[in-house]
Amino acid sequence: MDGTTAVAPQGVLFRAPHRAMFLAGMLAVLLSFALWAWVLIARLGWWAMPQWVLPVSWVHALLSLGAAFPFFIFGFLLTAMPRWQAVESPPRKAWLPGWRLLVAGWALMLPGLWLPGLALLALLVVLAGWCVLAAALWQVAFRSPAAPLHARAAWFGVGGGVVALLAWLVVLGGGGAGWARVAIEAGLWWFLLPVFVSVCHRMIPFFSSSIIPGYALWRPAWALHLLLAAAVVHGALAMAALGQWSWLVDAPAALVALMLSVRWRPLAAQRVRLLGMLHFGFAWLGVAWLLYAVQSALALAGIHVFAHAPLHALAVGFFASILLAMVSRVTLGHSGRPLLADGPTWALFLVLQAVAVLRVGADLLPFLPWAPAMAVAVAVGGWLAVFGVWALRYLPIYLRPRSDGGEG
Repeated sequence: MDGTTAVAPQGVLFRAPHRAMFLAGMLAVLLSFALWAWVLIARLGWWAMPQWVLPVSWVHALLSLGAAFPFFIFGFLLTAMPRWQAVESPPRKAWLPGWRLLVAGWALMLPGLWLPGLALLALLVVLAGWCVLAAALWQVAFRSPAAPLHARAAWFGVGGGVVALLAWLVVLGGGGAGWARVAIEAGLWWFLLPVFVSVCHRMIPFFSSSIIPGYALWRPAWALHLLLAAAVVHGALAMAALGQWSWLVDAPAALVALMLSVRWRPLAAQRVRLLGMLHFGFAWLGVAWLLYAVQSALALAGIHVFAHAPLHALAVGFFASILLAMVSRVTLGHSGRPLLADGPTWALFLVLQAVAVLRVGADLLPFLPWAPAMAVAVAVGGWLAVFGVWALRYLPIYLRPRSDGGEG
Protein backbone atom coordinates (compact mmCIF):
# COMPACT_ATOMS: atom_id res chain seq x y z
CA MET A 1 0.00 0.00 0.00
CA ASP A 2 1.31 3.48 -0.83
CA GLY A 3 -0.91 5.34 1.61
CA THR A 4 -3.16 6.86 -1.03
CA THR A 5 -6.90 6.39 -1.05
CA ALA A 6 -8.62 5.29 -4.21
CA VAL A 7 -11.42 7.59 -5.32
CA ALA A 8 -14.42 6.36 -7.27
CA PRO A 9 -14.71 7.91 -10.74
CA GLN A 10 -18.00 9.60 -9.84
CA GLY A 11 -16.34 11.19 -6.82
CA VAL A 12 -13.58 12.59 -8.99
CA LEU A 13 -16.06 13.77 -11.61
CA PHE A 14 -17.78 16.14 -9.19
CA ARG A 15 -14.67 17.61 -7.62
CA ALA A 16 -14.79 20.60 -9.95
CA PRO A 17 -17.51 21.94 -12.26
CA HIS A 18 -15.41 21.74 -15.41
CA ARG A 19 -15.04 17.97 -15.02
CA ALA A 20 -18.75 17.15 -15.01
CA MET A 21 -19.65 19.87 -17.50
CA PHE A 22 -16.97 19.03 -20.06
CA LEU A 23 -17.69 15.30 -19.90
CA ALA A 24 -21.39 15.90 -20.50
CA GLY A 25 -20.54 18.42 -23.23
CA MET A 26 -18.39 15.95 -25.14
CA LEU A 27 -21.15 13.35 -25.05
CA ALA A 28 -23.71 15.96 -26.10
CA VAL A 29 -21.57 17.09 -29.06
CA LEU A 30 -21.14 13.54 -30.32
CA LEU A 31 -24.78 12.59 -29.84
CA SER A 32 -26.26 15.76 -31.36
CA PHE A 33 -24.07 15.58 -34.44
CA ALA A 34 -24.58 11.84 -34.80
CA LEU A 35 -28.29 12.63 -35.11
CA TRP A 36 -27.49 15.27 -37.72
CA ALA A 37 -25.34 12.75 -39.58
CA TRP A 38 -28.37 10.44 -39.61
CA VAL A 39 -30.37 13.21 -41.28
CA LEU A 40 -27.68 14.08 -43.83
CA ILE A 41 -27.23 10.47 -44.88
CA ALA A 42 -31.01 10.01 -45.06
CA ARG A 43 -31.10 12.91 -47.54
CA LEU A 44 -28.86 10.82 -49.79
CA GLY A 45 -31.59 8.18 -49.87
CA TRP A 46 -29.83 5.57 -47.77
CA TRP A 47 -32.71 5.33 -45.30
CA ALA A 48 -35.92 7.13 -44.35
CA MET A 49 -35.85 10.59 -42.83
CA PRO A 50 -36.60 10.65 -39.09
CA GLN A 51 -40.10 11.80 -38.21
CA TRP A 52 -39.48 14.19 -35.33
CA VAL A 53 -41.82 16.59 -33.57
CA LEU A 54 -39.93 19.49 -35.19
CA PRO A 55 -38.39 19.89 -38.66
CA VAL A 56 -34.97 18.30 -38.78
CA SER A 57 -33.16 21.60 -39.33
CA TRP A 58 -34.82 23.05 -36.22
CA VAL A 59 -33.79 20.01 -34.21
CA HIS A 60 -30.21 20.45 -35.43
CA ALA A 61 -30.24 24.08 -34.29
CA LEU A 62 -31.85 23.24 -30.95
CA LEU A 63 -29.34 20.52 -30.10
CA SER A 64 -26.30 22.35 -31.46
CA LEU A 65 -26.99 25.68 -29.75
CA GLY A 66 -28.78 24.37 -26.68
CA ALA A 67 -27.11 21.06 -25.84
CA ALA A 68 -23.67 20.81 -27.45
CA PHE A 69 -22.11 24.16 -26.49
CA PRO A 70 -23.73 25.15 -23.16
CA PHE A 71 -22.12 22.41 -21.05
CA PHE A 72 -18.69 23.67 -22.12
CA ILE A 73 -19.69 27.29 -21.53
CA PHE A 74 -20.96 26.65 -18.02
CA GLY A 75 -17.94 24.50 -17.20
CA PHE A 76 -15.56 27.19 -18.37
CA LEU A 77 -17.35 30.12 -16.73
CA LEU A 78 -17.73 28.33 -13.39
CA THR A 79 -13.98 27.69 -13.49
CA ALA A 80 -12.60 30.93 -14.93
CA MET A 81 -15.02 33.63 -13.83
CA PRO A 82 -14.18 33.36 -10.10
CA ARG A 83 -10.51 33.85 -11.03
CA TRP A 84 -11.39 36.90 -13.11
CA GLN A 85 -13.28 38.35 -10.16
CA ALA A 86 -10.87 37.19 -7.43
CA VAL A 87 -13.58 35.38 -5.47
CA GLU A 88 -14.11 31.83 -4.31
CA SER A 89 -15.60 29.37 -6.78
CA PRO A 90 -19.30 28.54 -6.30
CA PRO A 91 -19.71 25.54 -3.99
CA ARG A 92 -20.80 22.22 -5.42
CA LYS A 93 -24.33 22.67 -4.08
CA ALA A 94 -24.67 25.80 -6.24
CA TRP A 95 -23.91 24.16 -9.58
CA LEU A 96 -24.41 20.40 -9.28
CA PRO A 97 -28.25 20.55 -9.25
CA GLY A 98 -28.09 22.64 -12.43
CA TRP A 99 -25.81 20.08 -14.08
CA ARG A 100 -28.17 17.26 -13.14
CA LEU A 101 -31.17 19.12 -14.53
CA LEU A 102 -29.39 19.86 -17.82
CA VAL A 103 -28.33 16.23 -18.21
CA ALA A 104 -31.81 14.97 -17.31
CA GLY A 105 -33.50 17.45 -19.63
CA TRP A 106 -31.43 16.60 -22.68
CA ALA A 107 -31.69 12.88 -21.92
CA LEU A 108 -35.48 13.26 -21.92
CA MET A 109 -35.28 15.18 -25.18
CA LEU A 110 -34.02 12.12 -27.05
CA PRO A 111 -37.33 10.21 -26.82
CA GLY A 112 -39.02 13.62 -26.79
CA LEU A 113 -38.01 14.10 -30.42
CA TRP A 114 -40.83 11.69 -31.21
CA LEU A 115 -43.19 12.71 -28.35
CA PRO A 116 -44.29 16.39 -28.27
CA GLY A 117 -45.42 16.37 -24.64
CA LEU A 118 -42.18 14.82 -23.45
CA ALA A 119 -40.14 17.30 -25.51
CA LEU A 120 -41.92 20.19 -23.79
CA LEU A 121 -41.23 18.68 -20.36
CA ALA A 122 -37.60 18.06 -21.29
CA LEU A 123 -37.06 21.66 -22.29
CA LEU A 124 -38.66 22.89 -19.07
CA VAL A 125 -36.17 20.76 -17.13
CA VAL A 126 -33.31 22.20 -19.21
CA LEU A 127 -34.56 25.73 -18.54
CA ALA A 128 -34.68 25.04 -14.80
CA GLY A 129 -31.09 23.77 -14.84
CA TRP A 130 -29.98 26.74 -16.92
CA CYS A 131 -31.49 29.16 -14.39
CA VAL A 132 -29.80 27.38 -11.47
CA LEU A 133 -26.41 27.75 -13.17
CA ALA A 134 -27.12 31.37 -14.16
CA ALA A 135 -27.90 32.09 -10.49
CA ALA A 136 -24.56 30.56 -9.45
CA LEU A 137 -22.72 32.72 -11.97
CA TRP A 138 -24.68 35.82 -10.87
CA GLN A 139 -23.08 35.49 -7.44
CA VAL A 140 -19.69 35.77 -9.09
CA ALA A 141 -20.32 38.38 -11.77
CA PHE A 142 -22.42 40.81 -9.73
CA ARG A 143 -21.14 40.34 -6.17
CA SER A 144 -17.47 41.16 -6.70
CA PRO A 145 -15.54 44.45 -6.49
CA ALA A 146 -13.21 43.36 -9.30
CA ALA A 147 -13.49 44.74 -12.85
CA PRO A 148 -16.86 43.40 -13.98
CA LEU A 149 -16.81 43.93 -17.76
CA HIS A 150 -16.07 40.43 -19.05
CA ALA A 151 -17.88 38.53 -16.30
CA ARG A 152 -21.07 40.53 -16.69
CA ALA A 153 -20.94 40.47 -20.48
CA ALA A 154 -20.63 36.68 -20.38
CA TRP A 155 -23.46 36.47 -17.85
CA PHE A 156 -25.78 38.49 -20.06
CA GLY A 157 -24.88 36.07 -22.85
CA VAL A 158 -26.11 33.25 -20.61
CA GLY A 159 -29.29 35.30 -20.19
CA GLY A 160 -29.62 35.39 -23.97
CA GLY A 161 -29.71 31.61 -23.83
CA VAL A 162 -32.76 31.83 -21.59
CA VAL A 163 -34.49 33.91 -24.28
CA ALA A 164 -33.69 31.20 -26.82
CA LEU A 165 -35.04 28.43 -24.58
CA LEU A 166 -38.26 30.35 -23.91
CA ALA A 167 -38.74 30.78 -27.66
CA TRP A 168 -38.20 27.04 -28.18
CA LEU A 169 -40.88 26.37 -25.58
CA VAL A 170 -43.27 28.53 -27.59
CA VAL A 171 -42.33 26.56 -30.72
CA LEU A 172 -43.05 23.25 -28.97
CA GLY A 173 -46.31 24.72 -27.71
CA GLY A 174 -47.49 25.37 -31.26
CA GLY A 175 -45.59 28.48 -32.31
CA GLY A 176 -44.63 28.66 -35.96
CA ALA A 177 -41.55 29.40 -38.01
CA GLY A 178 -41.31 32.95 -36.70
CA TRP A 179 -40.72 31.73 -33.16
CA ALA A 180 -38.23 29.15 -34.40
CA ARG A 181 -36.32 31.96 -36.08
CA VAL A 182 -36.31 33.90 -32.79
CA ALA A 183 -35.05 30.84 -30.92
CA ILE A 184 -32.25 30.12 -33.40
CA GLU A 185 -31.06 33.70 -33.77
CA ALA A 186 -31.19 34.34 -30.01
CA GLY A 187 -29.14 31.22 -29.38
CA LEU A 188 -26.58 32.27 -31.96
CA TRP A 189 -26.31 36.05 -31.53
CA TRP A 190 -27.55 36.70 -27.99
CA PHE A 191 -26.04 33.62 -26.30
CA LEU A 192 -23.08 32.00 -28.04
CA LEU A 193 -21.50 35.03 -29.68
CA PRO A 194 -21.53 37.32 -26.59
CA VAL A 195 -20.08 34.57 -24.40
CA PHE A 196 -17.36 33.54 -26.85
CA VAL A 197 -16.39 37.12 -27.72
CA SER A 198 -16.22 38.13 -24.05
CA VAL A 199 -14.05 35.13 -23.20
CA CYS A 200 -11.72 35.71 -26.16
CA HIS A 201 -11.38 39.43 -25.41
CA ARG A 202 -10.45 38.58 -21.82
CA MET A 203 -8.27 35.51 -22.29
CA ILE A 204 -6.39 35.65 -25.60
CA PRO A 205 -4.42 38.84 -24.80
CA PHE A 206 -3.83 37.58 -21.25
CA PHE A 207 -2.41 34.25 -22.42
CA SER A 208 -0.39 35.96 -25.15
CA SER A 209 1.24 38.39 -22.73
CA SER A 210 3.02 35.53 -20.95
CA ILE A 211 4.18 33.81 -24.15
CA ILE A 212 5.04 36.41 -26.81
CA PRO A 213 8.21 38.44 -26.10
CA GLY A 214 7.57 42.18 -25.90
CA TYR A 215 3.80 41.69 -26.06
CA ALA A 216 1.76 44.68 -24.88
CA LEU A 217 -1.59 43.55 -23.50
CA TRP A 218 -4.27 45.30 -25.54
CA ARG A 219 -7.97 44.67 -25.09
CA PRO A 220 -9.86 47.97 -25.35
CA ALA A 221 -13.27 48.00 -23.73
CA TRP A 222 -14.77 49.94 -26.64
CA ALA A 223 -13.97 47.05 -29.00
CA LEU A 224 -15.83 44.57 -26.83
CA HIS A 225 -18.76 46.96 -26.46
CA LEU A 226 -18.97 47.39 -30.23
CA LEU A 227 -18.85 43.66 -30.94
CA LEU A 228 -21.49 42.91 -28.31
CA ALA A 229 -23.77 45.67 -29.60
CA ALA A 230 -23.33 44.43 -33.17
CA ALA A 231 -24.28 40.91 -32.08
CA VAL A 232 -27.43 42.12 -30.30
CA VAL A 233 -28.53 44.26 -33.26
CA HIS A 234 -27.74 41.57 -35.83
CA GLY A 235 -29.76 39.07 -33.83
CA ALA A 236 -32.72 41.44 -33.54
CA LEU A 237 -32.69 42.16 -37.27
CA ALA A 238 -32.50 38.47 -38.08
CA MET A 239 -35.41 37.73 -35.76
CA ALA A 240 -37.45 40.40 -37.53
CA ALA A 241 -36.51 38.93 -40.96
CA LEU A 242 -34.59 42.12 -41.78
CA GLY A 243 -31.23 40.50 -42.37
CA GLN A 244 -30.62 42.62 -45.47
CA TRP A 245 -29.91 45.54 -43.11
CA SER A 246 -27.45 43.76 -40.84
CA TRP A 247 -24.49 44.95 -42.91
CA LEU A 248 -24.82 48.25 -41.04
CA VAL A 249 -23.45 46.53 -37.92
CA ASP A 250 -21.72 43.56 -39.55
CA ALA A 251 -19.22 45.68 -41.48
CA PRO A 252 -17.84 47.63 -38.49
CA ALA A 253 -17.88 44.47 -36.37
CA ALA A 254 -15.86 42.64 -39.02
CA LEU A 255 -13.30 45.43 -39.15
CA VAL A 256 -12.93 45.51 -35.37
CA ALA A 257 -12.66 41.73 -35.09
CA LEU A 258 -10.01 41.60 -37.82
CA MET A 259 -8.15 44.50 -36.20
CA LEU A 260 -8.10 42.70 -32.84
CA SER A 261 -6.86 39.55 -34.50
CA VAL A 262 -3.95 41.37 -36.15
CA ARG A 263 -3.08 43.46 -33.06
CA TRP A 264 -2.99 40.32 -30.91
CA ARG A 265 -0.10 39.02 -33.11
CA PRO A 266 -1.38 35.63 -34.28
CA LEU A 267 1.83 34.67 -36.12
CA ALA A 268 4.00 35.22 -33.07
CA ALA A 269 1.54 33.13 -31.04
CA GLN A 270 2.26 30.06 -33.17
CA ARG A 271 5.41 29.41 -31.16
CA VAL A 272 3.09 27.73 -28.62
CA ARG A 273 0.48 25.54 -30.27
CA LEU A 274 -2.13 25.82 -27.53
CA LEU A 275 -2.04 29.60 -27.83
CA GLY A 276 -1.84 29.52 -31.61
CA MET A 277 -5.05 27.49 -31.71
CA LEU A 278 -6.90 30.29 -29.93
CA HIS A 279 -5.56 32.91 -32.34
CA PHE A 280 -6.49 30.75 -35.34
CA GLY A 281 -10.00 30.31 -33.97
CA PHE A 282 -10.51 34.00 -33.28
CA ALA A 283 -9.45 34.94 -36.82
CA TRP A 284 -12.54 33.10 -38.06
CA LEU A 285 -14.76 35.64 -36.29
CA GLY A 286 -13.63 38.50 -38.54
CA VAL A 287 -13.98 36.29 -41.63
CA ALA A 288 -17.50 35.21 -40.65
CA TRP A 289 -18.66 38.74 -39.90
CA LEU A 290 -17.20 39.99 -43.18
CA LEU A 291 -19.11 37.30 -45.08
CA TYR A 292 -22.29 38.29 -43.25
CA ALA A 293 -21.70 41.95 -44.18
CA VAL A 294 -21.21 41.22 -47.88
CA GLN A 295 -24.15 38.81 -47.97
CA SER A 296 -26.43 41.33 -46.28
CA ALA A 297 -25.41 44.26 -48.49
CA LEU A 298 -25.94 42.22 -51.64
CA ALA A 299 -29.29 40.97 -50.36
CA LEU A 300 -30.41 44.59 -50.03
CA ALA A 301 -29.71 44.91 -53.76
CA GLY A 302 -31.68 41.74 -54.49
CA ILE A 303 -28.59 39.55 -54.97
CA HIS A 304 -28.56 36.43 -52.82
CA VAL A 305 -25.19 34.71 -52.39
CA PHE A 306 -23.12 32.59 -50.01
CA ALA A 307 -26.02 30.46 -48.68
CA HIS A 308 -24.92 29.32 -45.20
CA ALA A 309 -21.21 30.13 -45.66
CA PRO A 310 -21.20 32.93 -43.04
CA LEU A 311 -23.00 30.68 -40.54
CA HIS A 312 -20.53 27.84 -41.04
CA ALA A 313 -17.57 30.22 -40.78
CA LEU A 314 -18.99 31.37 -37.46
CA ALA A 315 -20.10 28.00 -36.09
CA VAL A 316 -17.45 25.60 -37.41
CA GLY A 317 -14.61 28.09 -37.80
CA PHE A 318 -14.98 30.33 -34.76
CA PHE A 319 -17.11 28.56 -32.15
CA ALA A 320 -15.82 25.03 -32.68
CA SER A 321 -12.16 26.09 -32.96
CA ILE A 322 -12.26 28.20 -29.81
CA LEU A 323 -14.14 25.44 -28.00
CA LEU A 324 -11.59 22.77 -28.88
CA ALA A 325 -8.66 25.03 -28.01
CA MET A 326 -10.02 26.49 -24.77
CA VAL A 327 -11.47 23.25 -23.39
CA SER A 328 -8.21 21.45 -24.15
CA ARG A 329 -6.29 24.16 -22.30
CA VAL A 330 -8.57 24.12 -19.24
CA THR A 331 -8.58 20.32 -19.16
CA LEU A 332 -4.78 20.11 -19.24
CA GLY A 333 -4.18 22.94 -16.79
CA HIS A 334 -6.75 21.81 -14.23
CA SER A 335 -5.64 18.18 -14.32
CA GLY A 336 -2.05 19.01 -13.41
CA ARG A 337 -0.71 18.37 -16.90
CA PRO A 338 1.62 20.67 -18.88
CA LEU A 339 -0.10 23.34 -20.96
CA LEU A 340 1.10 21.86 -24.23
CA ALA A 341 -0.94 20.72 -27.22
CA ASP A 342 0.59 17.38 -28.18
CA GLY A 343 0.83 16.13 -31.75
CA PRO A 344 -2.60 14.46 -31.88
CA THR A 345 -4.38 17.49 -30.39
CA TRP A 346 -2.68 19.80 -32.88
CA ALA A 347 -3.54 17.43 -35.73
CA LEU A 348 -7.20 17.37 -34.66
CA PHE A 349 -7.27 21.15 -34.63
CA LEU A 350 -5.78 21.34 -38.12
CA VAL A 351 -8.32 18.83 -39.41
CA LEU A 352 -11.06 20.99 -37.89
CA GLN A 353 -9.67 23.98 -39.82
CA ALA A 354 -9.86 21.93 -43.00
CA VAL A 355 -13.44 20.97 -42.15
CA ALA A 356 -14.32 24.64 -41.71
CA VAL A 357 -12.65 25.69 -44.96
CA LEU A 358 -14.30 22.92 -46.97
CA ARG A 359 -17.72 23.47 -45.40
CA VAL A 360 -17.61 27.22 -46.03
CA GLY A 361 -16.25 26.60 -49.52
CA ALA A 362 -19.12 24.28 -50.35
CA ASP A 363 -21.52 27.21 -49.87
CA LEU A 364 -19.28 29.75 -51.58
CA LEU A 365 -18.85 27.53 -54.65
CA PRO A 366 -22.27 25.94 -55.20
CA PHE A 367 -21.73 25.73 -58.95
CA LEU A 368 -19.15 22.97 -58.51
CA PRO A 369 -20.84 19.59 -59.02
CA TRP A 370 -19.01 18.00 -56.12
CA ALA A 371 -19.83 20.74 -53.58
CA PRO A 372 -23.06 19.30 -52.10
CA ALA A 373 -21.59 15.84 -51.69
CA MET A 374 -18.46 17.33 -50.17
CA ALA A 375 -20.53 19.28 -47.66
CA VAL A 376 -22.27 16.09 -46.53
CA ALA A 377 -18.99 14.22 -46.28
CA VAL A 378 -17.40 17.00 -44.26
CA ALA A 379 -20.38 17.39 -41.94
CA VAL A 380 -20.66 13.65 -41.27
CA GLY A 381 -17.05 12.54 -41.37
CA GLY A 382 -14.95 15.53 -40.46
CA TRP A 383 -16.80 16.85 -37.43
CA LEU A 384 -17.51 13.45 -35.88
CA ALA A 385 -13.95 12.26 -36.50
CA VAL A 386 -12.39 15.32 -34.87
CA PHE A 387 -14.64 15.46 -31.83
CA GLY A 388 -14.84 11.69 -31.51
CA VAL A 389 -11.07 11.29 -31.27
CA TRP A 390 -10.83 14.40 -29.09
CA ALA A 391 -13.39 12.97 -26.66
CA LEU A 392 -11.58 9.63 -26.52
CA ARG A 393 -8.36 11.42 -25.59
CA TYR A 394 -9.71 13.92 -23.08
CA LEU A 395 -12.85 12.41 -21.58
CA PRO A 396 -10.99 9.87 -19.34
CA ILE A 397 -9.12 12.77 -17.68
CA TYR A 398 -12.32 13.93 -15.99
CA LEU A 399 -12.63 10.58 -14.21
CA ARG A 400 -9.07 10.58 -12.83
CA PRO A 401 -7.53 12.58 -9.98
CA ARG A 402 -5.12 15.38 -10.89
CA SER A 403 -1.75 14.03 -11.93
CA ASP A 404 0.00 16.44 -9.54
CA GLY A 405 -2.12 15.46 -6.54
CA GLY A 406 -3.77 18.89 -6.34
CA GLU A 407 -7.38 19.74 -5.64
CA GLY A 408 -9.99 20.15 -8.34
